[in-house]
Amino acid sequence: MELMQTLGPCVGLICEVDFLKQSFYGGVHPRGYKELSNREAVRPLPEAPAEVVIPVSMHVGAPCAPIVAKGDTVTVGQKIAEITGLGSPIHASVSGTVKAVEPRPYVGGGMVNAIVIENDCQNTFGSDLTPHPDPTGLGTEELIEIIKQAGITGMGGAGFPTHVKISSGIGKVDTMILNGAECEPYITADHRLMLEQGENIVAGARILMQALGLSKGYIGVEANKMDAVEHMQKVVGETADITVMPLRTRYPQGAEKQLIQSITGREIPPGGLPAHVGCAVFNVGTAAAVYRAVVEGKPLTERILTVTGGAIAKPQNFLVPLGTSFQFLIDAAGGFQAEVSRVLTGGPMMGIAQYDLNVSIIKGTNAVLCMTAAEAAPHDPEQSCLRCGRCVNVCPMHLTPVYLHLYAEKGMWADAEALRLMDCIECGSCSYICPARIPLVQSFRTAKGQLRAIAAKQKAKEAAKA
Repeated sequence: MELMQTLGPCVGLICEVDFLKQSFYGGVHPRGYKELSNREAVRPLPEAPAEVVIPVSMHVGAPCAPIVAKGDTVTVGQKIAEITGLGSPIHASVSGTVKAVEPRPYVGGGMVNAIVIENDCQNTFGSDLTPHPDPTGLGTEELIEIIKQAGITGMGGAGFPTHVKISSGIGKVDTMILNGAECEPYITADHRLMLEQGENIVAGARILMQALGLSKGYIGVEANKMDAVEHMQKVVGETADITVMPLRTRYPQGAEKQLIQSITGREIPPGGLPAHVGCAVFNVGTAAAVYRAVVEGKPLTERILTVTGGAIAKPQNFLVPLGTSFQFLIDAAGGFQAEVSRVLTGGPMMGIAQYDLNVSIIKGTNAVLCMTAAEAAPHDPEQSCLRCGRCVNVCPMHLTPVYLHLYAEKGMWADAEALRLMDCIECGSCSYICPARIPLVQSFRTAKGQLRAIAAKQKAKEAAKA
């Protein structure tokens, strides 16, 4: 009952028994900081960027190949890079002239080939997609092709091509889930999207269900966004095909495996995928992008993101053309009001620190987080492991971070792999709770990289023998 008392307005919607069903192991409850921007309506940028820098790698898979060259004129929605394998095509987010095709700083680190477009500020639209105001007559293959040509990927950060996820799930899944949990602190982009474009999300959800041949879907939203829950329930109405489910506010509630367990009670086995338990999970932003592609004929050229943090003068939720620089967005939010210690793409738990503010947003960028020293730095320096076991208690994947870190430190890659290191979702719960302030997630990322390199070498050896 103590839990119910803390939920306030959601008491009439959920009973305590429901919450007990929506349970996954571990997790933490960091301070949200969502009040900085959750009441700020989505708005366009005060002025358009003079240029956009669009990386040809915005997704899981091989980088796209540019199909435009310096001096070419492009329009909004025009395809400018084509897939070369697993991936999604990329489209111009502004109209204007291609200024360069060259390596530029990338949000994921290093340099990546990018298409630089000088904005003519005319916003001339030129997509090849055909609008389908009534998509109910479209077949599965037609829907998949539209989504593919629209360049839609997972909008929650993972960046997996949506058309591939649909194709691989046909005949294997019986339940579709939309992820509206948005459990990372600070970020409010999906919250505002649900409040302001709930109709588009629900319509996109039904298109995804149609493509997968499903009759049942869920939209999961954390209970700290009850205004979004209530709005989405009104949009869905009395129909039985989609259920809006308020979820316990606990990080990482929005992680794919935890979300599935919370909503359906199904647990994905180690090394498994959502399809192995009959589920397909999409972000609410992905559903809205699917609606725009299929119904309005608009490819993915822009997204909603949050510019926030203690260092930002006026935290905002912006609708931003892909390829806009972090520096431009920070200036649009009033610049820095305090000395900034760290700028992240994404939230504080799983976000990536940036070394150059000239990096540009990609399809999976849901936030630009600018943290002060008080927000970003731990209060105590790193110490030796205390063997307290807190990291084990909070790991939602039932791993033993204390031993994984020990093996990673000593370069014992095979032992780390035997303890299911590759199942780590890098949620950061262990690092957050660690009283010794050990950077556990960074250690695991390094170890994973080593294991992938070893696997690649082994595969090359086997290929050479063959």
